Amino acid sequence: MIEEILELGITRLELGYDTRLSLLPGIEAMRQKGAVTIPSVHNYCPVPMGIEKGHPELWTFADLHHKRHLLAVQHTLSTMEYASAVGAGIVVIHCGYVNLRKTSTRELMDLLYLNQQQTPRYEKTFLKFMKEREKKAGRHLDQVCRALDALLPHAERLGICLGLENLPTLEAVPNEQEMEILLHRYQTPFLKTWHDLGHGQIRANLGALHHENWVQSQLPFLGGVHIHDVAARIEDHVMPPSGDLGLERFRGLADLAIPLVIEPASRATPEEIATGIDWLTHWWGNGPQPEQTENTDD
Repeated sequence: MIEEILELGITRLELGYDTRLSLLPGIEAMRQKGAVTIPSVHNYCPVPMGIEKGHPELWTFADLHHKRHLLAVQHTLSTMEYASAVGAGIVVIHCGYVNLRKTSTRELMDLLYLNQQQTPRYEKTFLKFMKEREKKAGRHLDQVCRALDALLPHAERLGICLGLENLPTLEAVPNEQEMEILLHRYQTPFLKTWHDLGHGQIRANLGALHHENWVQSQLPFLGGVHIHDVAARIEDHVMPPSGDLGLERFRGLADLAIPLVIEPASRATPEEIATGIDWLTHWWGNGPQPEQTENTDD
């Protein structure tokens, strides 16, 4: 696995949530040789014993079910300890979702796909969604706080940051406003935002934020970035330049001393990944400033 990645010219890796225990000896051997470094690890890693297939939301902080919430805390701590052992500085975390019954982001995405975002129907559906979410989000955010209360002392002990990733659906906790609440509440260098550019653009397309402004506001708290493109407004994990996100707008992120992680879909071919790397190296590296592309926030 690592040899294939090295062939693409990549020597810094994020270990993903589908990294199985059987892969660890080979990964560690390559790390000890100095072939690769591991700046970030994605929760839950390695895949917990007894779990058939890894997933970042096997358990979540925001879950109101006591046992599942505790499992999220327990296994996140295991990931943090592993991350510390391999020299990573941050663990990427999906915190979970608000449980909604009457509406869903899927309804909004279906309308967005049909280019209906400027219609009264979309506005009505959006407002209905946000109203229900506002009523229920508080309990889920409290659960996230309980998890952070338990884990942040360990983060400091291990020297590992917790990077809370933005997710594409509007049910996700924390949203932008809730992220600011958490950052203000804890005010610790061990709690960071982890910005996924594809997820952020989908949220912008849905009307939840102005993407560039949000990224700019988060620069002091940013722990890392997932990079992938977006096509047809809601299809993420597309390799650039095949999407329409306008990644050149975020060129300044390349100047930050944080992990910048290319995150292709599992279906991506080596050729597509190589093309994406070349594109990013050109526009985010030493290439000339690209021409402005149309802002896709609307």
